Amino acid sequence: MTDLLFASAHVERLAAEAALPSKFQRLLEQADLGSRLADKRVAIKMHVGGGLGYTTLHPIFVRAVVDAVKAAGGKSFLTDGSFSSEAAVARGYTPEVVGARVVGAGGEHDQYFYPRTTEVPGLPEIELCGNIVDADALIVLNHGKGHGNSGFGGAIKNIAMGCVTYRTRGRIHALMSSNFHWDEELCTHCEQCVQGCPVGAVSFSPEGKLSISDHHCRWCLHCTYTCPTQALTMEEPGEKFALFQQGMAAVVKETLACFEPAQVFYLTALLSITPLCDCWGFSTPALVPDVGILGGNDIVAMEQAALDLIKWEDLIPSAVPEQMCPLGEEGHLFQRLHGKDPYEQVRQAEAMGLGSAEYGLVEVK
Repeated sequence: MTDLLFASAHVERLAAEAALPSKFQRLLEQADLGSRLADKRVAIKMHVGGGLGYTTLHPIFVRAVVDAVKAAGGKSFLTDGSFSSEAAVARGYTPEVVGARVVGAGGEHDQYFYPRTTEVPGLPEIELCGNIVDADALIVLNHGKGHGNSGFGGAIKNIAMGCVTYRTRGRIHALMSSNFHWDEELCTHCEQCVQGCPVGAVSFSPEGKLSISDHHCRWCLHCTYTCPTQALTMEEPGEKFALFQQGMAAVVKETLACFEPAQVFYLTALLSITPLCDCWGFSTPALVPDVGILGGNDIVAMEQAALDLIKWEDLIPSAVPEQMCPLGEEGHLFQRLHGKDPYEQVRQAEAMGLGSAEYGLVEVK
């Protein structure tokens, strides 16, 4: 069983040292980063969000990680997708604010990568981002929230979707691909599906007919989620959902194989927990009160604990977007929202030998 450090967001007394940023600093001190990161070039992999999103990780927590790496004798850089620099600046992730620069994971043009193979059906080859592979150590800094394809977006999603090229990201999403169905009678031509597509795959012809480009589409389901009338749907067979989680786990396995186990550390902030991934480019209210921040060495235990700490009983009903109502009646909060069991990715990662779901919490005071 793995012990995970946990800094609770609950404030017991009105003092700065009792607030979460102070607890987080103490969590980082207890993580023994000096033995892991001394003289290492450390990639801090995070998701910088985009558009009008404002619920990504606050810069004060990012700065704390950068400072902790420096105190441990390492040199760090922040990294996300190759075209994320402008989005990072918009949210305050600049050297002046957080103490480190943002580097595109796959180079300036997403063309710097190392090919790897997997045994996942439909995913024979992946492209690991070069600036991730070249680092000496890796801190996986996650903002825990919902995710349309996997139910939950935490450490597994951060690595699987953020440490590979955009081509590979599309291939992983395509593991869930199926036939779209467009009901012209239900369609109001509001074009929310067009606006919601992150790759410009959705369009309407001059005659008002919907078109989805197979070449560009990465089956992220943004278009079906944003449709207010359910005129656009996509069949999602259960076995394809499991295959998608298996594909993500395979990418995580290949990424982690680039590092010695001691040179990887995970941090998951369960703050501003929204139903959708930060890549949507806008934010909705938090579904539950802030929980806190987890730190640990085992990615499987981290994901299991993060999901366990997000409780259905804590749901703030008014925070659920109207298009996601009514909620399902069984399972985890994210399963009720998205119709997908978020623990499946944990099971797939454990099956690949990436860790154990057994954990204990050590609360940082």
